[in-house]
Amino acid sequence: MISVNSSISAPSEPEETHSLAGMLLVASPMLAQTPFAQSVIYICAHAPDTGTMGLVVNKRLAVASFDELLAQLDIQPMPPVRRIGLCAGGPVDAGRGLVLHSAEWEGENSLSVSPNVALTGSVDVLKEIAAGKGPQEALLAMGHASWTAGQLEEEILQQDAWLVAPATRDIVFGSDHAAKWRRALASINIDPLRLSGQVGHA
Repeated sequence: MISVNSSISAPSEPEETHSLAGMLLVASPMLAQTPFAQSVIYICAHAPDTGTMGLVVNKRLAVASFDELLAQLDIQPMPPVRRIGLCAGGPVDAGRGLVLHSAEWEGENSLSVSPNVALTGSVDVLKEIAAGKGPQEALLAMGHASWTAGQLEEEILQQDAWLVAPATRDIVFGSDHAAKWRRALASINIDPLRLSGQVGHA
């Protein structure tokens, strides 16, 4: 059973200069044989000199339900008034949860990622959501993805592993996980059926 730690640290405030925070990373066919195959990752923090942190937003978390995670944290009411989606956010700290949410709600430990999206790593936001309040849109990601300084840039520019696309609320918070990868590619006018023949032949 996955456990959620009640005190979870959000990443440091991202650098403004050349930051990809608030954008999407879309996996290319180069990653087809890896755990990141067809992943869509929302970038929460990025700076060339400190690295990158993001959340996979299109992989369902199948081993626990939202109610089970709330029960582990002893959050009431049970059942909750409101539920949000769960995602397998990435391979790092897979037992820790981060809530990605719309920015009209903000807690003491919330990190502003973009004008419309924030990230909260404390249980306060889960308590609000369980009570039927909190941010209008939200998802709980267990684990995250991270890259060391310069690593993501190399994967994008040298290895053709990722494409960068604009983030939309439908892709980030939508419930149709199976369609998010294709929608993200379509947003940058790329047909996934043609993509496999283009990658690696620049």
